[in-house]
Amino acid sequence: MLSGGAAGPYGATSPRILLVDDDPNLLVLLAEQLRDDGFEVTTARDGTEALRRLEASWPDLLIVDMMMPHQDGLSLAREIKERADLPIIVLSAIDAADSKANLLEEVAEDYVTKPYHYPELRARIHRVLRRLGDRVPRQRLVLGPLLSLELHRRVAIVDGRPVGLTPTESRLLYSLAANLGRTVPTETLLARGWAETEDADPSYVWVTMRRLRQKLERDPNHPVHLLTVRGVGYRLVATGDGAGDPETSG
Repeated sequence: MLSGGAAGPYGATSPRILLVDDDPNLLVLLAEQLRDDGFEVTTARDGTEALRRLEASWPDLLIVDMMMPHQDGLSLAREIKERADLPIIVLSAIDAADSKANLLEEVAEDYVTKPYHYPELRARIHRVLRRLGDRVPRQRLVLGPLLSLELHRRVAIVDGRPVGLTPTESRLLYSLAANLGRTVPTETLLARGWAETEDADPSYVWVTMRRLRQKLERDPNHPVHLLTVRGVGYRLVATGDGAGDPETSG
């Protein structure tokens, strides 16, 4: 079972945002604005505090200031990306085109220049969340006695052994885990895994799913957790919930 926040305009759970900035006035104001719009907000005043917050729970999105004492936003963003595939919006007074391009290429999903215009920032938050689509599970997702997922760490525990997941594999598993027991169309998985790739082909999904079965299933030719729904997509199931469903090609 995946845990979430309080009820809000996004449905059963409110998107969780970690806001990191050394300006206390901005922290208070922006946190209030975001909460008024239905987000669940946690704040941190520097990189060290942000990393402590991440040890307690994983947000759906981070908003990170670039200019902070002790640990600047770029080094913090790099460390976060090494730990988990969490989306980051950069909030910075630096308006140089090269800086924006480099940050977007390396660590950020979006870049907003200070002083920010809140409606624009809110629109960018919604755009990133819609594009990513799925919530990061706060804890291990147990699928059976021999398989569990720690997607925030890009790790699967298979028969007691940690197995690393690539960023693309973890993105597809995010989508499947967010719809546990339900079929996710191949087109949705393709958009989730290769959103920035031109002319992405459904075969990308098929190949990745085969690779995931090799990693996750005891018998990849007869999977019990990662199932194909012929002509539609894929379904992730826990043992006892669809386990043993016949596998089809694709």
